[in-house]
Order: sequence, then structure tokens, then C-alpha cells
Amino acid sequence: MLKIAQFATGTAIVGMLLAGSTQAQQSVSTSESGRKIATRVAPAYPQLAKNLHLQGAVKVEAVVRPNGTVKSTKVLGGNPVLADAAQQAIVKWKFEPAQEETTEVVQLTFVAQ
Repeated sequence: MLKIAQFATGTAIVGMLLAGSTQAQQSVSTSESGRKIATRVAPAYPQLAKNLHLQGAVKVEAVVRPNGTVKSTKVLGGNPVLADAAQQAIVKWKFEPAQEETTEVVQLTFVAQ
């Protein structure tokens, strides 16, 4: 199971639980701060992490262009084995358009099954 949560200025604004790679249950809550996610791509759970039953959270800072595409990402913390998968997924996300470029902090939690 993979749990994804987005945080903006410390406030949770989006949560999603993914069971397997194709089925998803979604729970959404919003906050006045932060941009809403229009399209998400679930990160692939790395095979090494699966083999080691590795789990944990990865915090990523994403710079989002005014049109909603992700310009760049930077890992702020988390297991290096999981960090690459988190970055690869977040760079494919699409946020709602805004007047200017914003920085969003996203935390993805990987849970071994």
C-alpha cells in the first residue's frame, strides 16, 4: 500500500491511498493555502524497497510553473531508495493554474505490504 499526502506550509491539503498499482481510494481535503493537484501520477514502489520491506516518508519541494506543470523538484528528506521514485512521480504531476510560480512541499509515504 502506498500513501500520498501533500503539505503546504505544514497543512495537509490532499491525501490519497493507493492499493496496488491500478486501484485507488481517494480522500481529499482542501486548505486555503497551496495549489490543488489536477493530475497525479503514483510513484512506482522500487523493487529494492519491496525486497527489503522498506517503508517511510519522502518530502519533496516542487517548483510549479503558472501553467501548473512542475518545473523542478528537490528532496528535502527521506530514504534515498524511495526518493528517486517520489521525484519521478511528482515531476509528472499537474497542478491547477495560478498567477505566478509557486513552491509546494509534497510528502509521499511508502508502506510495505
